[in-house]
Amino acid sequence: MIWKTFVSIILAMGLLFFTVFLSFTVYFNFGSPGVTFVWIASFVFYVILVMGIFEKLKGKTFRITLSAFVGLCIIVLISRYGYDLYIERITNSAEVDLTEYEPFGSGTKAVSLEQDASLQLSGDLPELDGATALYPVYSAFAQAVYPEGHYPHVNNSDGIVLSTKTDSAYTRLIKEETDIIFVAGPSERQIIAAEEAGHTFEMTPIGREAFVFFVNAKNPVDSLTMEQVQKIYSGEITNWSEVGGENEDIQAFQRPDDSGSQTALENLMGDIPLMEAPAKEIVSGMGGIIRETSDYRNHGNAIGYSFRFFSTEMHRDGDIKLLAIDGVPPSEESIRDGSYPIASEFYAITVGDRTENETKLIDWIVSEEGQWIVEETGYVGVKE
Repeated sequence: MIWKTFVSIILAMGLLFFTVFLSFTVYFNFGSPGVTFVWIASFVFYVILVMGIFEKLKGKTFRITLSAFVGLCIIVLISRYGYDLYIERITNSAEVDLTEYEPFGSGTKAVSLEQDASLQLSGDLPELDGATALYPVYSAFAQAVYPEGHYPHVNNSDGIVLSTKTDSAYTRLIKEETDIIFVAGPSERQIIAAEEAGHTFEMTPIGREAFVFFVNAKNPVDSLTMEQVQKIYSGEITNWSEVGGENEDIQAFQRPDDSGSQTALENLMGDIPLMEAPAKEIVSGMGGIIRETSDYRNHGNAIGYSFRFFSTEMHRDGDIKLLAIDGVPPSEESIRDGSYPIASEFYAITVGDRTENETKLIDWIVSEEGQWIVEETGYVGVKE
């Protein structure tokens, strides 16, 4: 009898510690509502468990305790499933709803010219692909010069105006699965991949954009120097107190290799080695890196990066703030006058000989009409 009581106590203590651990896990992943669920569910099953123990000590069946055990298993499975969803939410964070920018869509946000474009393409239409952040602008190009029709942004066999993100768009272009991509400049890995396939990127600058860093809105730091950014992402600066903030470790999120913003970070670092980010601090979608940084409960000590238009217009989040760099905030004006130090061109890129329609389209994009679309969308044009 005594050993049964001892085992029961050990079991109860173990389950109590498990609940505390589970509560912390759920709290850091889902917040206080998830913890409330865990504690209520655990309390119910503990009551059942205690009732079962007393019944067993009285020589009765152990069925009710078995039910409690099954219930606890259910809690574990639910928490495990929830945690997997959380990880998926970080690593495959939903971007903006690009259907809102599809050309010719009902109520599309894609900019329209005030009159018919001087160029109207027909016949063999160039297939377009590119970065999520640039889809609104090249969708508007298609809306202006392509015949009216259905051009879904999702990747399918009939897609003409797609958005498969920067890394995939480069891969598709190198494989000649698409004709023109709209992206930031290529990484060294992408240049080498093109050369190995016998291609050279033909790059036409069509606009300028700011590469921006952001923190949680409650972070007291408003500005960093270029040197401080480099030291944070090389691992030399690890605490916000070193740059005028609170005494908190810096959680520096990164993006996957060959994404447009990761390439921009690598270019910013120059010859300074970029620290290796833990897997949990690599976020595949730009929307995800914004959301994780804005979530003060989880990552109030975080820093992330993106492009200005995406972070301020396509994925608005009042819980982040863009940092000034060397005292200059990112804005259309500071990009235009060159005072913001991390602004660069984005491109229309092709490989091989351009077709007649490809040449016409790219020439039109850098014309007054095309540049009006670039500016009206929210970027800075390359033509004054």
